[in-house]
Amino acid sequence: MSATSGVAAAAGPGDRLAALEAELASVRAELDDLNLLYQATIEHGEAVEDQLAEANLALQTTQKRLTEELTEAANYIFSILPEPRTASPVTEWLLLPSTELGGDSFGYHDIDADHMAFYLLDVCGHGVGAALLSVTAINVLRSAALPNTDFRDPGAVLSALNDAFPMERQHNMYFTIWYGVLTRSTGVLRYASGGHPPSVLRRADGSVLTLSTPGIAIGMMEAMSYRAAECTVGAGDRLHLVSDGTFEVETSPGQMLAFQDFVDRLARSETPGEVLDWVRGLNGPGPLPDDFSLLNIRF
Repeated sequence: MSATSGVAAAAGPGDRLAALEAELASVRAELDDLNLLYQATIEHGEAVEDQLAEANLALQTTQKRLTEELTEAANYIFSILPEPRTASPVTEWLLLPSTELGGDSFGYHDIDADHMAFYLLDVCGHGVGAALLSVTAINVLRSAALPNTDFRDPGAVLSALNDAFPMERQHNMYFTIWYGVLTRSTGVLRYASGGHPPSVLRRADGSVLTLSTPGIAIGMMEAMSYRAAECTVGAGDRLHLVSDGTFEVETSPGQMLAFQDFVDRLARSETPGEVLDWVRGLNGPGPLPDDFSLLNIRF
């Protein structure tokens, strides 16, 4: 074939070798890039693991500190609860929070030589905020720190509490309460409640009364006036102050324990522990849905 025919000659062995070497160099360059990327990924992963380990350690340290602080707070709440009384009126109580910190608290103390107060309150919700409000309210009652208030008058006490603890100044928290005053010389028990479950009076003859008065929870509405009622108690009578967590349990899916059934069982009980065991049996495994608070007073 003539050199001037216009058809290019086929590439020789040298040209093919050069092309292969160029392709190999390109592949090697890509491999080097991938190795660099891999190393960078490994180093980044190790750095992330180190950061996660540090963050996890910090989280564990924080959780440990918070647990210790919650334990200290719970211990303080229990430390301000009154010692059981062995002199008349004899008292026995049980408080079991459903979480680390609950909103239930109670107390009793002599107002003067002839008058003794008994009270149990329940702050809405759980946690630190509820516990702080509960402790504050209990300390106010214990120290009689409500100005111009006759603590022998349960209605006046609840009205003053309502003025002192409006929910808009308590992070929208409120509390229910039952407050009673025994006049020792006459056996008259005056009481008032604000949104709280009735207390249960089991008389020595076996008859049972529930004691409550109309009135909404403390702090929900300003300028509320609470009124007291009264009854007479005698030797052998028993008064049970309760929170709603003692009876608001499901006996079956969607079926709540009837309050009257709880009253009937409470009237037959001798100790708060017996009532707790019965309620736990109805509730089933796991913690109760709310704080369990029960204060028994035997006259």
